[in-house]
Amino acid sequence: MSDIKKVVLAYSGGLDTSVIIPWLKENYGCEVIAVCCNLGQPEDYAAVEKKAIKSGASKAYILDVQEEFVADYIWPTVKAGAVYEGKYLLGTSFARPLIAKKLVEVAKQEGADAIAHGATGKGNDQVRFELTIKALAPNTKIIAPWREWDLKSREDCMEFAAKHDIPVVATKSHPYSMDQNVWHLSHEGGDLEDPANAPKNDVHLVCKSPEEAPDTPALVSIEFKEGVPVAVNGKAGTPLELLQTLNELGAANGVGIVDIVENRLVGMKSRGVYENPGGAIIMYAHRELEYLCLDRATYHYKELVANKYAELVYDGMWFAPLMAALQAFVDETQKTVTGTINLKLYKGNIISAGATSPYSLYNQEFVTFEEDDVYNQADAEGFINLFGLPLKINALMKEKAGK
Repeated sequence: MSDIKKVVLAYSGGLDTSVIIPWLKENYGCEVIAVCCNLGQPEDYAAVEKKAIKSGASKAYILDVQEEFVADYIWPTVKAGAVYEGKYLLGTSFARPLIAKKLVEVAKQEGADAIAHGATGKGNDQVRFELTIKALAPNTKIIAPWREWDLKSREDCMEFAAKHDIPVVATKSHPYSMDQNVWHLSHEGGDLEDPANAPKNDVHLVCKSPEEAPDTPALVSIEFKEGVPVAVNGKAGTPLELLQTLNELGAANGVGIVDIVENRLVGMKSRGVYENPGGAIIMYAHRELEYLCLDRATYHYKELVANKYAELVYDGMWFAPLMAALQAFVDETQKTVTGTINLKLYKGNIISAGATSPYSLYNQEFVTFEEDDVYNQADAEGFINLFGLPLKINALMKEKAGK
């Protein structure tokens, strides 16, 4: 441990990371530099910085990475159509690689010997942080206190904090483990650990419940260019501004609440409730536009890619070579995913209300049920004969073999 003189810590200002600062100093005899990334979570960042210093950090970085988060992590995932196990929009998963990337940048700037994080040994985040660090700074030592220390519970951490004069705000009124950024808010633990329990209405801190949503549908129009939103209701904005606008619309109408029992990378199932108001709208609208603009073979193959892409993101493989290769495929498919999608938001539901695109592959001349001059229906007979020939040959074989 004597070779560790300076450690960069992923710091949130919560109980665990506040306790880690004095623990690192006591057990490694090192200087600790705290790094807190603002990804859109509502915090008093001046207070977070002050608390880090009070807890023993020599320096605290507060980094506003919201625009980078949306443009470089959320939008690529939207273009891929990546949703883990059909429900989870990956809000925590793709936030961790960005945080870890910033930790590496600060560690190099500060000449640190190690990077530390507060993820537990049971979860996915430890993998996501550490794989990113290995990919970007392979010779940097990683310290994961939850895999080393004798503190086994929240109560132990609170006792440790009290001994070191670290202020901790504890509450039993909302006993959930939460992670929040501009894309989502997640809830785990408490009564949610039993899948038989329906989520209580007070779980939701972002979205209105569908029952509380307005009785009149809200109309929203989203304009996309090459797979990413560029305007909402005719108004252009930065990626962050557009997402924030859709978050407000979705939350007010009870949209984006997901309850899932998911498969963690470490081998166990966990139950989580996610609030993704803007994300749910964007993913739905993007899919609607792809229905219009992608040919059958590309769309179907992209569905396979989306599944693998989501798995890689969930598993913390953001900087893996396969991710780069899949992203190149995704980006190629998105060159014609440009157009406008209209939607209705109503009591937790997202309802299609029309789509237009200059690259639409929908051709009314061909598909019409009325008389047309471009499609010879008699051609279908030869197509069916050839397409069905393997089935016919197989049936003839069975007849001949007496089966």
